[in-house]
This record gives sequence, structure tokens and C-alpha cells, in this order.
Amino acid sequence: MCGFVGYINKEKDKKENIKKMADLIAHRGPDSDGYYYDDQIALAFRRLSIIDLEGGSQPIYNEDKTKVIVFNGEIYNYSLLKKQLIKKGHVFTTNTDTEVLLHGYEQWQEKLLDKIRGMFAFVIYDIKTKELFAARDFYGIKPFYYAQMEDTFLFGSEIKSFLIHPNFKKELNEKMLEYYLTFQYSAGKETFFKNVYKLMPGHYLKYKNGKLTIKKYYEVKFHEDNTKTYEEWKEGLKERLTDSIKAHKISDVEVGSFLSSGVDSSYVAVSSNVDKTFTVGFNNEKYSEISYAKDLSKTINKKNISKIITKEEYFKNLPNILYYMDEPLADPSAIALYFVAKTASENVKVSLSGEGADEIFGGYNIYQEPLTLQWYYKVPYPVRSAIGFLAGLLPKKRGINFFIRRGKKLEDRFVGNAFIFNNKEIKQILLNKPQTNGFQELTKPYYDKVKDKDDITKMQYIDFNFWLIGDILLKADKMSMANSLEVRVPFLDRPLIDYALGLPTDFKTDKYKTKKIFRDIASEVLDGKVSNKKKLGFPVPIRQWIKEEETYNNIKRLFKNDKRFFKTEKIIKLLDDHKEGKTDNSRKIWTVYVFLLWYEIFFGEAR
Repeated sequence: MCGFVGYINKEKDKKENIKKMADLIAHRGPDSDGYYYDDQIALAFRRLSIIDLEGGSQPIYNEDKTKVIVFNGEIYNYSLLKKQLIKKGHVFTTNTDTEVLLHGYEQWQEKLLDKIRGMFAFVIYDIKTKELFAARDFYGIKPFYYAQMEDTFLFGSEIKSFLIHPNFKKELNEKMLEYYLTFQYSAGKETFFKNVYKLMPGHYLKYKNGKLTIKKYYEVKFHEDNTKTYEEWKEGLKERLTDSIKAHKISDVEVGSFLSSGVDSSYVAVSSNVDKTFTVGFNNEKYSEISYAKDLSKTINKKNISKIITKEEYFKNLPNILYYMDEPLADPSAIALYFVAKTASENVKVSLSGEGADEIFGGYNIYQEPLTLQWYYKVPYPVRSAIGFLAGLLPKKRGINFFIRRGKKLEDRFVGNAFIFNNKEIKQILLNKPQTNGFQELTKPYYDKVKDKDDITKMQYIDFNFWLIGDILLKADKMSMANSLEVRVPFLDRPLIDYALGLPTDFKTDKYKTKKIFRDIASEVLDGKVSNKKKLGFPVPIRQWIKEEETYNNIKRLFKNDKRFFKTEKIIKLLDDHKEGKTDNSRKIWTVYVFLLWYEIFFGEAR
């Protein structure tokens, strides 16, 4: 796991600029650095050594030094591909997966992407033809950003490395605030920095002579296959899960595992047979999974290393964490993830984690809604819509939201596992006139692709393309890399995913159980209390903390200081109503607070 940055322009001496840019992402690779530059391009690489510790430094060149590569990630089938390439006459000088990518691209060009198995973001530059090729993995596990600034094309693992380039113009992309207020993260291909973009998962780009071309090479496609029995599906998944976990343990350094009280991380920890597990929690037992993790680790005779996060630590580290994020992310669990990554990094260089299981196996509680509320959805939509409209006029109380939500079509109420502000609420709290027509601008093209699917599959598809990319995997990468730790996610293995995309909906979720078939598989290695445990998420006591005087005053001070983005009286009312117990506004307050704090860090005082 590493980081890279580069740029293309006609600047003669690129040495000083590229070194400064690389220094800003030194946390991604503290073990070594490497550079390539000529009159066309500058490449920098920061290494966290995992494979071929002695010979794996980057950049790496092909035999005749006409191509050069920098790569962030892991390719789990690199040994197999290397054998194929050697048979075709390629000569290797290292035992790295990086060099396999380079020779693989020489041999197969972009068709290489259909042969590799792993997580990746990489850049290959052809020194003779002056063409740049870059690709990002299938699911967005590893980040890739790019920007065109005047005559300079920038690219890299983190946006912060662009900021000090002389040609970089730092401007806020203010329309992203509207999307963020709904999703709680930066959704879509644009970023909060104007003219800086994400290369989306499953895409590659080519850049030559000032021309940028981007193409999609992979897409998640659900295709329900009813030709296999439940038991056949179960055996097929078990086989692929076992194979994936084995592949994800390939390393020349020790591998550990994150461990919460959920079935996903528990299954990975037990099945991977790692020696160390890592857990964090809070003083309040309601918000701590440490006792569970210690019990499970003791049962499987493994060492659990845990940490209790204090409120003071949480808030003290928040600004630093938002700096590492590059963009605002209002998921409170991101900070907790930072601490578990920090704890792990003090003991290992690589840790397994359970991200992705919910999206593919149907694990989120909301996926049960179309089944448990069938009785209400039988009411004609116009009637439900009218009831929802009338409910929206009433004072907000428990139960009212039920009718409001069910009075909307799925496309207007589901954007993933977080829905913070709706379009109407955003208009009410923003000072400036909205620049977008609401979150549907982003989600509608995706809903259109699955309009023939059932509602559970539609929600899974939206989560795969929004929540997983913009929240789950973003925080996993940025928080682990902030601590120079490689995190691997065995559930997001292409052979496993491609197989599981055919799972019948009935095998994933029913009225009584989410992740039905996976829980059955997990029950063979875990106690029933664990395998059947309801989805909890990563509990953080934000709701409680905001009501406490010190936190309340700190948030209120930031809210009052803002004169640029929000109507002060509106956001203060959200805060006061929450403190007084009138309604739970904790997620809305946190979303606004995180953005204003992030803005101060990257753009100076909010004003």
C-alpha cells in the first residue's frame, strides 16, 4: 500500500515541485520514496513495503526503460500472471505485483484490467510515445484524483498533494455542498475543489498531447440466477470466500484483522486465522464492542489489542482527521476508524477488514423494509403520497416520519445508508441560491439502470455506486493510510463479487434476517449469537456528546462564525432543539459542523 503523485507540463525542472508534492503524502508510504521526471512528466512514489521488501521500490521500469509505473494497491493473482508473462518472453527484475502490471500492460494493453484480481490505482507512462495510462479498481477501494490546471495535468492518490503546485488554483466547488448535505460525503465524480475530479471505480484514462480520454471497463450488474439451489449457492460462496481470504493474506509482513461485534469482521478474523485483532470503543458500554472482541479473540486463542477512545481524544484529533480526508466526511465512525487503524499500525503493517459484505449479501436493515412493510405499500401510491404530504405539515414526532418516508418513491427517499437533509431542507438552511436541482441529478441515472429490478436490488445498486465508494471505502483508505497501514477487504474480491451478483434476492434478505445466506455460512465458524446479530454499524456517542455543554458551545461558536454558507438562525435552531430533546438532529448538526471545520482547515476561516 502506497501513494503516488504526478503531473504533466512543459516545465523544465520538475524536481523541486514533485518532491514537495510527494512529501505531503509521506504518511501513505514512510518506508521510501522514488521519482521519475523528464521535460514532459514528473512522477513521485511513497512506499509502504509489503511485498518484495528489498526489491520493490518504485517507480519500476520495463526491460528497455521505455515505460515506467507507479502503483498503489495489491494484485492477489500476480504470481499466476507473472508465469504467463514469462512464457511470453517478458523479463522480470523484481518479485513485485507492480512489475506484473507493467509487463501485463505491455502484453495486453487495457485488457489487462480484466485479468487482474485486487485493489489498485496505477499510472503507466510511455516515455517514447508520451502517453499516460491510468486505472482505478473495480469497486473504488483505492483512490485516484486528477485535475487540469492551465497547461498542467495533475494526478495522484490524494488531493492535498496538488495544492502546492504553482499552477494549482484552489477554489471551492460550492455546488458540492448541496450534495454533501444529503449524502454526508462528496458524491459523484466532482470534488469540493473546483476542477479536481475522481477517476470513478471501474474506469481508466489516457492522456496524450493535452487530450484526456476516460472509459469504463467494469460495472456491477445484478443478474438473479434461479438455476441453483440454496445449498448450491451456499457451497459456491463458501469456496470463494475461503479463496479470497487466503489470497488477501499474501504478504511478506504480518497481517492482522479489525474486529467489531458484527458478523462480517468476526467471520474474517476467525477464517483468516490471524494472530492479532484490533478493536476500539468508548467509555459507555452501549458504544463499545471491546468486551465482545476480547471474548471472541480468547475463544479462538488470538490476541486482541483494544483502545478506549475518550471524548477529548475524539474532538482533538478531528481537525487532523479531516485534513487526511481531503474532503468533508460527516460519518462519525470515520474518527473511530482512525483510532483502530492507529492501534493496528503500532503492531502490524497490514490488516483485514469486513467492508463490502453488506452491499453484496444484503446486510443493511433498511433492505428489509420492502418486505416488512408490504402491507403499507399495497396502499396506492397517490394515497400514500397524500398522507406523506399531510404528515410533513405536522410537528415532528416519533411515527410521523414513517408516513413522510413511505409517501415518497424509493428514488426520492433512498440515496444510501445516510440521508441527512432533503432538497427542501437544504434550500431552507443555505444562504445562497442552490446551484443544483437536488440529489436526484446524481442518483437518477443509476436508478434508470435498475428500473426492472426489485426494490432491495435497487438499494444494493445505489449503495454499491454511492455509499460504498463515497463513505465506506473512502474512510477505510484515508484513515488507514493516515497511519501508514494497509487495509485489505476480502469481501470485495472480483471472483466473489461476480459470482454473488447472481444471488436470488430471497437468499439475501427476508422479513426476519438480513444477509441470510452469509449468516448461514458464518454460523459454521461463529457462535449463533454472533452470526445472527443485527446490523449495528460503528456506534459513536455523537447524539449524547452534542447535548453536553462544552461540545454544544464549541459547535454553536462555529455556527455563529459562519457568514458565508448557512442561515445562522436555522442551524442554531437545529442545535438548540437537539440539546433540549425536542428532536434528534445529531446527524444534521454533525454534517454542518464537519463541513465548516473542514472549510477552515483548507480555505481559512469560514466567512
